Amino acid sequence: MPQNGKPEIKKDEDYELVQAINAGRADRFEELINRYEQKIYNFSLRMCNNVQDAEDMVQETFLNVFKYLESFRYETKLKNWIYRIAASACIKRRRKSKYAPEKELSLDDFMPGEGEAVPREIPDWANVPLDRLLDEELASIVKAGIDSLPDKYRMILMLRDIEGFSTAEAAQILDLTESNVKVRLHRARLYLRDRLKDYFAHDRIESPS
Repeated sequence: MPQNGKPEIKKDEDYELVQAINAGRADRFEELINRYEQKIYNFSLRMCNNVQDAEDMVQETFLNVFKYLESFRYETKLKNWIYRIAASACIKRRRKSKYAPEKELSLDDFMPGEGEAVPREIPDWANVPLDRLLDEELASIVKAGIDSLPDKYRMILMLRDIEGFSTAEAAQILDLTESNVKVRLHRARLYLRDRLKDYFAHDRIESPS
């Protein structure tokens, strides 16, 4: 925190663009959309699992970005701020969507009980990056497993393992503590590994070197 008590301004690659838009160059908002529209759409589609919901979510996200951009204070990266808006829009839409699961799954069974140690040994396939698994033949199995996760776990998995945000950034986007993010991510990964263990029974995918 600077000595004047004001938050430090984070000048990222979007700083000049945001400054221009807020200075009256509304025509440059299209440039901002072009930078993030595909990323937000991909994120939305993975979360909503429905094209129409994803498209609506993208529209809602950028309407809110345009509405509130003037109040953006550069206390975080613009990308993180946009994803926070998208995540909020997604959670609201998922609650209303007919594609949302009827009953939320509990992942408590995938965490060690009190006093139990977390298993240290995991199969080789569990180290394969999730984004790589999505490009393999088991994509439908992985996607089905991800889609069956409760929203709060799926959101963490998407932000950390697919979008590449750090634990601190994911915590900031979702307004959670870092420890909460770590717990949810661990549960989500354990659950997904359990869903995939039969597929990898014969080491069909090799661990990266």
